[in-house]
Amino acid sequence: MIIRHPQLDEVDAIIALFEDEVRAGRMLPRSAENIRVSLKDWLVADIDGMVAGCVSLVYFNERLCEVRSLAVNPAYRGNGIASQLVAAAVTMARAAGMKRVLTLTRAASLFERAGFKRDFVANFPEKVWRDCAPCPFQQACDEVALLFDLQHSNSGKGEA
Repeated sequence: MIIRHPQLDEVDAIIALFEDEVRAGRMLPRSAENIRVSLKDWLVADIDGMVAGCVSLVYFNERLCEVRSLAVNPAYRGNGIASQLVAAAVTMARAAGMKRVLTLTRAASLFERAGFKRDFVANFPEKVWRDCAPCPFQQACDEVALLFDLQHSNSGKGEA
């Protein structure tokens, strides 16, 4: 498996990875256009030329970004791909000079194993105003906020 930035012609494959989750109301959609314009902020897990997983970073300011759109093809789940994608995203955030990496997820244990610590989404007004306020799931949100502090992390966790 190789973790790399996706190619433009892989946008449809990325969307296909999480379309079932979007349809079920467990993930917010990302448009093909949104993915295309932010392709440099995406990573894919490539297995023999097939996009088996994806993750993206969304930047709020010069210090804070969010791990978003983490998805793995069901046929490949349970093989550590999600953990490797999260680690690679944290590495990408560090390389971009970020100080903190946020995620909102139902898979809290995956992120905790990667070194993220539980927090409160209310501590991140950038996230609340940009994404949570207009979210259709706002009143019934069951996601957990977790934070990876790049300034105080020397443990090696979260690194690819």
